[in-house]
Amino acid sequence: MGPVPNDIIILIVVAIILFFGATKIPEIFRSLGRATGEFKKGKMEAEMELMQMQQAQNQNIQPNQSSKEADLQKKIDELQKQLEDLKKEQKQQNS
Repeated sequence: MGPVPNDIIILIVVAIILFFGATKIPEIFRSLGRATGEFKKGKMEAEMELMQMQQAQNQNIQPNQSSKEADLQKKIDELQKQLEDLKKEQKQQNS
């Protein structure tokens, strides 16, 4: 849809003046401005809340990863120790 012709805009303005009256127009625009401000404020609050939730989730993931890494390292150490023990047993059996 291209640019709106001036005739349509003038017709809409005249209809608004006739429908609401000239004294109500500033009040309507004030209300629209307040509504727009509230909408922006709500949008910002929702974005902030989402960011906080993501940060909290990231903080919860990092300790879990480090504890998983520590568990895996313990298992690796245990397996290496078992492997060394098996090698010692084989040497003793072969000797």
